[in-house]
Formats: sequence, C-alpha cells, structure tokens
Amino acid sequence: MTPDEHVAVLRAEGMRLAAMPPDALGAPVPTVPGWTLERVIRHTGKVHRWVTGVLAAGPGATLAGSADAPPLPHGPGCLPAYRESLDALLAELSGSDVDRAAPTLTGPGTARFWARRQAHEVTVHRVDAADAVHAAGGRPPAPVDPRCAADGVDEWARLMLPRAVPQIPNTLHGKSVHLHGTDTPDAELLLAFGADGVRVEAGHGRSTVAIRGTAEDLLLTMWRRRPLAALEMVGDADVARRMIDAARI
Repeated sequence: MTPDEHVAVLRAEGMRLAAMPPDALGAPVPTVPGWTLERVIRHTGKVHRWVTGVLAAGPGATLAGSADAPPLPHGPGCLPAYRESLDALLAELSGSDVDRAAPTLTGPGTARFWARRQAHEVTVHRVDAADAVHAAGGRPPAPVDPRCAADGVDEWARLMLPRAVPQIPNTLHGKSVHLHGTDTPDAELLLAFGADGVRVEAGHGRSTVAIRGTAEDLLLTMWRRRPLAALEMVGDADVARRMIDAARI
C-alpha cells in the first residue's frame, strides 16, 4: 500500500473508532482481558498524540526523548478528545512530505513508517472496540479491507515479529511458517526461524506448517485477537502456536 492509502485507512478506521457509542464505554473487550471500550479509545488516542509529537519534533529527535503525550480524559469526553488526536495526526501526515526524515521504532527512517504503523494500529484497535460493542449486544464488527489486512500481516511479520526475536524459543530454530491469505494474493509470506532471527520472504514455499485464512483472519490472529484454532493449518500446528506465543509485543 502507498502512504496515501495508509493515511486513508487511518482516517476511515479512526472515524469508525471515534463513532463508538458513549453508552458502551464500560463494555469489556473480549479478546483483551482487562480492557474496556474506553481504554481502547484512550490508548489509541494517546498513541496518536505521541506519534504526532514525534513527527513534529523533527528528524533529530529520538523516541525516548520525545515528550510524553498527555492522556485523554476519562468518560464520554474521551470520544471528542480521540477525534481531536486523530485529526492532529492526519494533519501532520497529510500536510507534509512523507519521505521526510523521522525517528522510527527501528531507527532513523521517514514519516511514511508512521503512516503505515498508525493505519494498522487503529485498524486492530477499531476491531477491539467493535468486538466490545458486539459483545454488549451491538452489531458485529465491520470487515477489514483485504488489502489493508494483507499489508498489516506483512507489517506484523517484518516489523513486529523481529522485535520479539529475543523471546523466540530455540524450539523454533530451523522451523518455518507459511502464511497464506485466501482472499487476496498480497497475503502470502514464508517465515523462517533461526538462531539469528526470522527471515521473511513474500510468496509460496515449503514450510513446517502452513496457516490459511482470509487476510483479516490472519491479521487478527497474529495480533492475538482471534483463535489460531479457527484457521486452517497443514503441518506441525505446534510450531504455529509457539510462534504466536512468542510474538507478544
């Protein structure tokens, strides 16, 4: 996906999050123990504020040195405060060159890193929020666009999974996982684990275990929002379970 597409996803999914019903703020999130709809909104809004501050600080800033973002208010006021945080981030990403230098989670990079990271941040948390509303008697979550979900799976594999490498057990070394999205050709990756980390390649290949499902189901399962058992697996399913257990970000 292009940075413009990431910003469009951030806007669309963020607006969905901002439109959550105020009377459901206390609803628990079924897949994130201890979280409520209000906590999802306040967390996501604070992350938006933090990223806006990182980008505004310029390329010489460090993530550790960036000012801590102020929290969003408790109660119904968190919803308009979230919308303000979203709008500020969108203005920061839309109003300037996405190729300008910026600190990222992996070191020096560009602002386009944050367009992608925040698009998927808000997508997963919008599903969290919608799950809470649905469990409280509301409508089911709206589907995630397959291309967006496929891009999110790619980001998880190339960014988030390597960040968890120190936690990956030795029992995964020499093993491989094939992620196969069934509704879009963009969601097919081969993950190979070794003592030096994880190697990620696009496309099809032989693996210890293959995991098949829609791009949305793959994305939400990798982020521990849906049960791995609900996906089709061919091969050593225990390898898939150990990977998910190790990838706690």
